[in-house]
Amino acid sequence: MSSTLLVTGAAGQLGQRVIHHLLETYKVAPGRIIAATRSPEKLADLAAKGVITRKADFDDADTLLAAFTGGDRLLIISTDALAVPGQRLKQHTAAVEAAKKAGVKHILYTSMPAPEDSLVSFAPDHLGTENAIKASGIGYTILRDAWYFDNYLHGLPHSLEVGKWYTATGGGRVSNISREDCALAIAAALASDSAESATYTLTGSTAVTIADVASVVSRITGRPLEVIDVNDEQLAAGLTGAGLPPFVVDMLVSADANIRAGKFDILTNDFNKLTGKEPQTLRSFFEEHKAALLG
Repeated sequence: MSSTLLVTGAAGQLGQRVIHHLLETYKVAPGRIIAATRSPEKLADLAAKGVITRKADFDDADTLLAAFTGGDRLLIISTDALAVPGQRLKQHTAAVEAAKKAGVKHILYTSMPAPEDSLVSFAPDHLGTENAIKASGIGYTILRDAWYFDNYLHGLPHSLEVGKWYTATGGGRVSNISREDCALAIAAALASDSAESATYTLTGSTAVTIADVASVVSRITGRPLEVIDVNDEQLAAGLTGAGLPPFVVDMLVSADANIRAGKFDILTNDFNKLTGKEPQTLRSFFEEHKAALLG
């Protein structure tokens, strides 16, 4: 294996863990890894290990072409530009164009489950990017990450404080997976040198309701947590009242609606296929993050 592996968003939470697994789990030589980010100075620790670091600003196509040149297998980690509708798709499309110009041989992309049939506000970004990659003529691996366990850590400490978890999921199920497990599987796909085009959906091994999650969290923390069902309008009003920006409110309400409609109730063994391991369980994840839950 001598391909040069390029990771965008290398300073982000997922990017850092992908590179960690390339180096530590899959023993890829540092000199074969290019870590690209808007602020390369944040990657000094990787540069010290021998990883090549480059500037890649998704709003500046020239930096993308320079960053991608010499990369064989490119991982495009979806950006966090969600505040302006259409901006993220524009950024990703520019990255695919730059990859073509740079002679990249294979594109990997972090997407979401079933974006072609989703109520989630940012699903069109993912579907549009997948289509742009397929239209490029470059071999691809699409990695559709299920809703992270980690996402619960944003709101759960407050819910535990007040003893109430407001949800518009209506008893729908979701097959969560940890960000760490996604990073492990993505690194496996990136390091594999497989030239075949494929789409994987990375999920946990079980699909759970919010009541299931609350029950586990309550047992682990020793705190009562009542699940209160609300409608979309009530959820939006509560989130807005908590000071969240409109685009975040839309995203969270649409995600709950997607769960309620059964569109996140997808289970695969793609994680096992890529890693040869079992995904982390709900209980194990929250035991590991008990301190964060208790604030």
